[in-house]
Amino acid sequence: MLNISIVLYRPKWEQEVLPLVAELLKVKNLRRIYLLDNSEKDWLKEHVDIQKAPPASHQLRYMAMPENLGYGKAHNIALRESAYQEVDLHLVMNSDIRVKAEDIDAMHDWMMAHPMVGQLMPRVVHPDGSQQYLAKRLPSPLDVFGRRFLPASWIAKRNARYELRDLDLTRPVNAPYLSGCFMLLRTKAAVEAGLFDERFFMYPEDIDLTRRIHRNWLTLYQPQWTIVHAHAQASYKNKHMLRIHIQNMCAYFRKWGWFFDSERQTFNNL
Repeated sequence: MLNISIVLYRPKWEQEVLPLVAELLKVKNLRRIYLLDNSEKDWLKEHVDIQKAPPASHQLRYMAMPENLGYGKAHNIALRESAYQEVDLHLVMNSDIRVKAEDIDAMHDWMMAHPMVGQLMPRVVHPDGSQQYLAKRLPSPLDVFGRRFLPASWIAKRNARYELRDLDLTRPVNAPYLSGCFMLLRTKAAVEAGLFDERFFMYPEDIDLTRRIHRNWLTLYQPQWTIVHAHAQASYKNKHMLRIHIQNMCAYFRKWGWFFDSERQTFNNL
């Protein structure tokens, strides 16, 4: 069985949340979906039509957070429930994902048949079908800030290696960094790793958790399945989100090391 958690903030309720929940409720191995809403309550009253709320189901739990807790901290609420319930797998995902229920069931069964896999991410594409390179090596400061502030031509070769474009991505890859947009986690592996680090409000929490799971488990990019991700890249369009991104990435490098991170070097070379 598996639980699914989705963190919301001022979501596209009718366009994204409702169709996604309707599809997820078809998952045969589903135990419960957690909708963890970080939006302000006044915003909800103004923008959400309660007549078009997600379908009533004992498998669906909507939780309005008292404040915007951030991405990882909100997901940890549901992850702790999965640990308490002894649910084998927990899927952390964004609301802007499109995935078939049958594919989630297939991923569930594949994970249960491969007990050394602690985390799985399928192939991710844009709505136009082009590939998103969301399985990566662990980033250095140049990888993160160079992508954002330097001309693409200056770092093209380095960026390609960071995004694993030097590997055959038609085959599974044991990558130390898998995107937080879709993290199929073995609950035991996530708990052993310590869940999301709640010091990160958003952005590097997926890097941080994947690398800790990667120490003792396989963290696989598995292209056997494909999902669609309407990637917003908010920090490229909004100065407030850019500031949050920079602040949290700086916190990540303070934790793991700016230039001297022996684990990063080891994992990336492997």
